[in-house]
Parts: sequence; C-alpha cells; structure tokens
Amino acid sequence: MIEERRERADAARNRRAILRATEELLGRHRPEQISMEQVAAAAGVGKGTVFHRFGSRMGLMVALMQERAHALEEAVASAPPPLGPGAPPEERLTAFLDAIVDVVGRNKGLLAALGHAATASSRPEWKEQSEHRDGGGDRAPDSRDDHPVYRFWHDHTSALIAARRPDLDGELLAHILLGSLHSEPVLRLLERGEAPRLAASLRVMAAGMLAAPAPS
Repeated sequence: MIEERRERADAARNRRAILRATEELLGRHRPEQISMEQVAAAAGVGKGTVFHRFGSRMGLMVALMQERAHALEEAVASAPPPLGPGAPPEERLTAFLDAIVDVVGRNKGLLAALGHAATASSRPEWKEQSEHRDGGGDRAPDSRDDHPVYRFWHDHTSALIAARRPDLDGELLAHILLGSLHSEPVLRLLERGEAPRLAASLRVMAAGMLAAPAPS
C-alpha cells in the first residue's frame, strides 16, 4: 500500500514536471519544433515516461491545454459575475473573452498548439518531422473542434450569443469569433505582448454581434 502511494506520488510529480517543461519550451518554440526528447530532458525524466504518460506529442499538448484551461472552466461555472453566472449574457461574453485572452496571453504556446492541431494532420512536413523525431507515433486530432478546450470555449460562447440574440447563428458566430485567435497575425501580436489590444478588439466584435437588430 505504501509502495503504491509512493508510485502514485511519483507519477503525479513527473506529470507536473513534464507539463511545466512543455510550457517552458512552448514559450520559446512553436509546437512543431519541440520533440519528446527535449521535453524529457527539460523535465528530468526518461523519454519513455513522457510517451507512457501522454502517448504522443500532440497528446502532451492537449494535456497541457486542458490543465491550463481548467481553472477558466471552473470560473465560468462558479465564479462571481460577470464571468460566472448572474450577469447578462453580453457582459458574460465580454468577461469570458477577456479571460480567454488572459489565458492565451500568459500561455502563448497553448494557443499555438490549439491552432496547430487543426492543421497538423494535413501538413506533410509535420508528418515527416513526427516520423523522424518520434517514430511516427504522433496523431493530431482531425480538427480543432476535437479539442476539449476549444469545444468548451465554443459551446460557452455559442450559448451566450444565443441567450442574447436567439435570432442569430450562435454556433457559427462562435467559430468566427474564436477562429480569429488562431491566425498568424494574432499569434505575433501575443508574442509582442499586445494581449490588451487583442482583448479590446474582441470586445468590439462581440458588441457588434450582440447589438439589438435595427427595426425593420
């Protein structure tokens, strides 16, 4: 029993070290530039430990995204308004977009990894790099929609749009709004430390979407 508890503690410690090392590497490199060997060396664990825990490089990126975005999901469910329940949908949407920008501004690699997964499976150079570095074990999700983090961001954004403007296509508008986060110009903006500029622009876009329709 004591040995089992020690093994669980070691596994949890290794997981934290691996995720921390991955985040540090993502602060300096794009996801496709990071190998499992680099992560293992930075975390002070064996490469096999990284593969055993996360399966593939993309599995590691997904785990990091889930870890860093979990606090935001909890805040949406239970924090005081306007981020949490109790505020009008337009105020909640603005607060939610601000919170997303805060998350990705502090974890720029997280946003890059999320956007990267949407295109990785269609890029021959990524497949070649994966096979060369990791023995072909990487498998990217079929689309960004497959990511639990993006699904949560999209579903919550869509629900808030629908609550304020049920006459609009909230599902599509949420994709358009969040999709703007994954462009190269926005990534460069974040790399320059201009997250407040991004947040302000998203607020303008959201306000325009949710404005009351003009009388016919």
